[in-house]
Amino acid sequence: MTSEQNITKEQPWPLRVGAELVGTFLICFAIYVFSTFGSIVFQLNLAYIALGTGLVYAAAVFALGGVSGGQFNPAVTVAAMVTGRTKLVDGILYIVFQVVGATLAGMLVKFLLPTSENVTLAQWLTTTVNGFDKGSVAYSTLTQYGLNFSITQAIAVELVAGLLIVGAAMATYGTKRYALATGVSYTVGAAVAFPVTGAALNPARATGIALFAQNQKLQVEPLSQLWVFWICPILAAALVALVMVLQQMIAAPKAKGDDPAQLTAYNEAADSAQDAQETTADGDADGSATSQRNAVHAEVGGEQSDSKADADEGVERD
Repeated sequence: MTSEQNITKEQPWPLRVGAELVGTFLICFAIYVFSTFGSIVFQLNLAYIALGTGLVYAAAVFALGGVSGGQFNPAVTVAAMVTGRTKLVDGILYIVFQVVGATLAGMLVKFLLPTSENVTLAQWLTTTVNGFDKGSVAYSTLTQYGLNFSITQAIAVELVAGLLIVGAAMATYGTKRYALATGVSYTVGAAVAFPVTGAALNPARATGIALFAQNQKLQVEPLSQLWVFWICPILAAALVALVMVLQQMIAAPKAKGDDPAQLTAYNEAADSAQDAQETTADGDADGSATSQRNAVHAEVGGEQSDSKADADEGVERD
């Protein structure tokens, strides 16, 4: 067990869930800010979004991973619960506080966004909310060519990105490589999913901004598509956890009694012991018979000696 895991277990639960709330808040607030302010000021830049996403997740894990483990994503928490790395009660609390942290971040960003007649709230939020088809960040570009990203593309990219993120998290969770693996996986996941869905990658991140982008005159109401950004990461978490559980079952050492070679050795040892017992029994029986024969011979010999002695005595008397 690593020192990081020991530190995590020693912390009281209020500190652990508080760390998940604060970490998720910081992550979501940073992503919402550079997805709104950044996209307006610097234009839509995939490298900027992908690198920013990866770095902020890695920074949060470095800062708070020693307190709660640094999950900050309900999908990662689900996988940790299924594989036994997080207790059920702790996992449920983590998910609740992750969503609360993301919601607080969404509320704060909406409050901070400046608006005018020329720049509306909907313009700020277009590249921040997660969606597909008319809700995709690339909709305005693709529609000029008669194209769009449907629910099929959205599910595909979010599921693949979720597998990468949850797989990397479970492979390195509780180790010194966890923060680096988290940053790299979220960077790759954002690069894969952002052109299609705005890169949710995290149900809490998608929920926090969707709640405050609702009824803001966007092309699609974010809450109507939010289910995709919960189901895909959770499905990815379930698949990763299933693979890990099967791997543990296959790699687990077999009981000695179940090993055919060991069973054969046991049978041979039992047969040898039985033969030894039979040999000993036969030896004891033979020895007993010999003793009995010797006793009979001795008795007969004694009687013959007595008879001879009586005869000799009679001869002497005569």
